[in-house]
Amino acid sequence: MRVALAGIFIYASWDKILHPKDFSAVVRDYRILPDILVNIPAIILPWLELMLGVLLLAGRLREGTLLLVNALLITFWITLVVNYFRGIDVGCGCFSTTREESSPMLWYIFRDGLFVILALGAAWVHRARLRGAAAAGVGGDAGA
Repeated sequence: MRVALAGIFIYASWDKILHPKDFSAVVRDYRILPDILVNIPAIILPWLELMLGVLLLAGRLREGTLLLVNALLITFWITLVVNYFRGIDVGCGCFSTTREESSPMLWYIFRDGLFVILALGAAWVHRARLRGAAAAGVGGDAGA
């Protein structure tokens, strides 16, 4: 699960990093932030996604990384749901800065919901391994 999430996050970051101006337009389309604040997440989020993907792939800092991954995915999912009910078709911008006209918002909500379930599952498995290691008397995060 962790490796699948790593692939999702690394792949999602690539086009956004290469086209920050286009991603800024995607962020603006969500109509959540005032225009003056749009560039901040448009610049930071892709690099954060890349960093989290690399950390997931490397298996480093798992607890904090999984916490941030879950927080981001849940935030993205809620934002999609809110915009769906507001009647705003944002075209997601999850994996590309090019508007994806062929998919309806419900598809993005469903797909990103699966990503949330995957991330929650990865966090649950990680916590279960930590509890198992603690019960066996093995401390630390290295073996989980």
